[in-house]
Amino acid sequence: MRITLGVTGGVAAYKAAELVRRLQQDGFSVQVVMTRGAREFIAPLTFAALSGQKVITDLFSEAGSGDANLDSAIEHIAVAQRTDLLLVAPATVDILAKFARGIADDFLTTLYLATTAPVVVAPAMNVNMWNHAATQENIERLRARGVHVVNPNEGYLACGMVGAGRLAGQEEIIAALRETLHVKRDLEGETVLVTAGPTCEDLDPVRYLTNRSSGKMGYAVAEAAAKRGAKVLLVSGPVSLETPAGVERFDVRSAEDMYRAVEARFAGATIAVLAAAVADYRPAQRHAEKIKKDEAALAVSLERTTDILASISKNKGRRIVVGFAAETERVAENARKKLAAKNADLIVANDVTAEGAGFDHDTNIVTLFSSDGRDLALPKLSKAEVAQRILDEVVRLRGVLHGKAAERSHA
Repeated sequence: MRITLGVTGGVAAYKAAELVRRLQQDGFSVQVVMTRGAREFIAPLTFAALSGQKVITDLFSEAGSGDANLDSAIEHIAVAQRTDLLLVAPATVDILAKFARGIADDFLTTLYLATTAPVVVAPAMNVNMWNHAATQENIERLRARGVHVVNPNEGYLACGMVGAGRLAGQEEIIAALRETLHVKRDLEGETVLVTAGPTCEDLDPVRYLTNRSSGKMGYAVAEAAAKRGAKVLLVSGPVSLETPAGVERFDVRSAEDMYRAVEARFAGATIAVLAAAVADYRPAQRHAEKIKKDEAALAVSLERTTDILASISKNKGRRIVVGFAAETERVAENARKKLAAKNADLIVANDVTAEGAGFDHDTNIVTLFSSDGRDLALPKLSKAEVAQRILDEVVRLRGVLHGKAAERSHA
């Protein structure tokens, strides 16, 4: 997820550098926006080095710099559209007043008005400024608009006074951010094994058989599981995707490679989500040299590959196993058959011919078929949102299945 971190002009601005590092450790991508006052306390170069991204300091390029163009003039709109959350820490009394009154006189205030993403502010200031009626009125106005305010802590302040005004701790800010984004930590202690992408079954050194898969759905599951606290092992076929933060990735090529990689890691997993589009068949013979084209028809003999889902589910024990079903007809019927035949706990099924679903899209339309008889049809959602809903169902099933196991053990 993408976080835009607004840093305003207070002594606590230096703490924002530590916050950037912590956000990155939690798997967030961070872009920093600094006000003019913030630059009096800490240099933009510090945040650029930590975040690895451009630090935005002005609404427009500096006059006379020769860099002014349309892109710089509307950059606040681009940032507003791509951010998942705007976090302002520290938030001065001045920025709170501007947010509350709708004043847009720099990049950060303009960004606040332009974005529809959730907003979290962590105020830091003198105790009397915090307690002032005007500040409290602005705080209440922001809360009424849905802004999440992380109240400052009490203690010794830079001005020498004691009272409320210290920037809240990192854990408090991160907790507020997760709550606002609905990011859960309900998979801590779990090891989630995920497969993603296609497999390639070689016919000769040039040609191969494969499936249409970008890997986006599996990678979304891996990223979501990591953010929810799990240790994530990602076995990936050939894709052009970056490894999600906090995920350990193992690259494979063929169905046999994927089977061996999954089998080797399944014993250490507590949850397996097999989202890869594994080839069901491979050429019975792999030619060492390129097959030359001629006028005659070419017949290729195919043989079955190992059914990874069925193979690992035979000895799953208390593990939760999730399979996927890409269908073109009778989706519910075929998904239920697969659920029973493969001894899975959950099947994520979709009609890949539906608009906005299936391969290569950033969205998906799926139905979740659970082993306890529950069918959950989801509307068209981003694959990131689908991943969260899949994991929600995994967590629910974990409670149901483990609860039944506990009942049997006491019977």
